[in-house]
Amino acid sequence: MVNVDHAAPDVTRSETGDTSLRRNVGLIGLMWASVGSIIGSGWLYGAEKAVTTAGPAAIISWLIGTVAIVLLALVHAELGGMFPVAGGTARYPHYAFGGLAGMSFGWFSWLQAATVAPIEVEAMIGYAGHWKFAQGFLHANGTLTTSGFLVAVLLMAVFVAVNFFGVRVLAHTNSAATWWKIAVPLIAIFVIAIGNFHPHNFTSHGFAPFGAKGVLGAISGSGIIFALLGFEQAIQLAGESRNPKRDLPRATLGSVAIGAVIYVALQVVFIGALPVSTFAHGWDKLDFPGISGPWAGLATLVGLGWLSAVLYIDAVISPGGTGLIYTTATSRVSYGLSKNGYAPKLFAKTDSRGVPWFGLIISFVTGVVCFLPFPDWQTLVSFITSASVLMYAGAPLAYGVFADRIPDHERPYRLPGGKLISPLSFIVANLIIYWAGWDTLWRLGIAIVLGYALLGGYALYARGKNLPDAPRMDFKSAQWLLPYLVGMGLISWQGGFGGQAHLGLWWDMVVVAAFSLVIYYWAKATASQPEAIKRSIDEVVVVDTPAH
Repeated sequence: MVNVDHAAPDVTRSETGDTSLRRNVGLIGLMWASVGSIIGSGWLYGAEKAVTTAGPAAIISWLIGTVAIVLLALVHAELGGMFPVAGGTARYPHYAFGGLAGMSFGWFSWLQAATVAPIEVEAMIGYAGHWKFAQGFLHANGTLTTSGFLVAVLLMAVFVAVNFFGVRVLAHTNSAATWWKIAVPLIAIFVIAIGNFHPHNFTSHGFAPFGAKGVLGAISGSGIIFALLGFEQAIQLAGESRNPKRDLPRATLGSVAIGAVIYVALQVVFIGALPVSTFAHGWDKLDFPGISGPWAGLATLVGLGWLSAVLYIDAVISPGGTGLIYTTATSRVSYGLSKNGYAPKLFAKTDSRGVPWFGLIISFVTGVVCFLPFPDWQTLVSFITSASVLMYAGAPLAYGVFADRIPDHERPYRLPGGKLISPLSFIVANLIIYWAGWDTLWRLGIAIVLGYALLGGYALYARGKNLPDAPRMDFKSAQWLLPYLVGMGLISWQGGFGGQAHLGLWWDMVVVAAFSLVIYYWAKATASQPEAIKRSIDEVVVVDTPAH
């Protein structure tokens, strides 16, 4: 699943940009960090949402999603070795394009972090519907009722309260939690498949009943990309890797491969184990008792009550732990934005426990607001996917700039064929954003405009007051950014994924690909000069983790 670095690498940096790293993490440590992030709460709903969108061809959706993530991961592997700092994803555009791009991608990073805790709350409430006291929390269509909304607000408040009290042990994943997160879905795969697998389920209503559009729509809209994100955790540890040249690509590809195998197996078993009666009226009308918690409901349906109990427990523990971590992560991102001059200093203030208290309050308010336009798991996961991939899309752009502008900069790992993979990964990132659909992207557009109003307004105020840390906006180097964001919105509006359908299927993707290449080479041509890039690398603030 999507992840934000919540355990900062052991990095120190002087004012001149020197780093001091303890390189003591091997291949297994790197891979384990990413696998623990990839196998998250996305598995609880991903298989059910994907099959209702694409039918059994959801398996193809997972494979396409895996290829897309691998391309993005490879680009990040080289950049992570070049700049072994915490939160590098949001910093690469700052290095390459200056302050405006840094502010923008910092905001995208905050958006995706701020929306994870609410989606974990919705996952908890969905599975809690098994218990009688919680059965009034969701409407029949899976959206929150009034009482469900109040419970969601209460759970968000609990996440914030725990963070305020500075309970560190609950705010960080550990080896035991990772073993639990991986063991439960593996148990579900093998136990449910034994004696409950019906091969004819894959063809009885057609393998791809909703065609290519269903297969592609499932990639962004059913939690597939959301589930597979998390590869960056190994890259965050690049500065501590014993052998980054060898281990970074292996850990990155290995973790994605392990995650993909588990998720594809979950999808296959989920489809194969369903009784025919559950999808008798079509895959888009899949229904059975307990479907609000699909895996636990399926376990009950096939007579595995003990497994169902385990899954209901996991559906509270795993999302709850992740929500707690991301509440912390959101306040850390806003803390970083403040330290780099993009947000008011209030966000960098900490209490006696070292907790960035104002950032936590804002993360709570944001979480509550998210429940209004995104009252169910699937609509919110589309938003998170788009915000996350938009953030990750900055890396291929920065990669192209660094390859041209600072080719001699130390690279512990060099991506073979990087000058081809980089623009290709940018195209793929934009396709994922496009497939999320207009209904999601217009909401994302509003969030982006709001971010520019807030952060841009503060930047203008800071420069007007001549504050010492007022950021340079570098409009010339980021002149491509506004056309990029507006252009993606227009293509989505005119496209066939929730838009006006003026662009036919396949032609719309040709337009996205061509537009992506224009933006990619425009960004390369107007990027910061080598001296400015090196100055940004030296000047950017490496944010220390608040004592928490």
